[in-house]
Amino acid sequence: MDQEKVQQILNWPPARNLKALQSFLGFANFYHCFIKNYSKNISSLTSSLKKYSCFPLNEEALSKFHKLKEAFTTAPILSHFNPSLPTIVETDASNYALGAVLSQVSDSVKHPIAFGRHKPIPEELNYEIHDKDLLGIVWALKRWRAFLLSLPSPFEDLTNHSSLQYFMSSKFLLSVKPVGLNSFLNFISLSFTALSA
Repeated sequence: MDQEKVQQILNWPPARNLKALQSFLGFANFYHCFIKNYSKNISSLTSSLKKYSCFPLNEEALSKFHKLKEAFTTAPILSHFNPSLPTIVETDASNYALGAVLSQVSDSVKHPIAFGRHKPIPEELNYEIHDKDLLGIVWALKRWRAFLLSLPSPFEDLTNHSSLQYFMSSKFLLSVKPVGLNSFLNFISLSFTALSA
């Protein structure tokens, strides 16, 4: 982004009404794939879009607004995908969003390739947290399947729930009800690593 645009973003005033907030969120959504933890930063702002929301923004929404502005001006440089490099998919789920990062390791440094986010449908919001994490993994695998299917060796999925390591066991896969999920996963070669809390 050129310096003039960066300065315009830094000077963007906090939304004072619904129309101004919609304008900022429209801009933000266009660039969401470049911002890590975008879903976490946007949640309190999107909740301000409700019909009877108060303006000016509350303290939490205002804090997220400023974090997003800063993220736009300091976004990491995304690398090009290289199928010969070790690949990592990091997934996380919360009560309001699924997030994922596709990265590759080069010279012992992890470089982001793409960021992704997904807002679950209302039924999915009722899932247990390990099911939400599983949903996030499947969503990320489907989103980046063109990259992941081209890999000559297994990639790694980093998640914060160790119970998901059971997910790829043959016992689990035989019990999977959605046949589409089972057959999709048969083409993917991955290993899970649980992150410490």
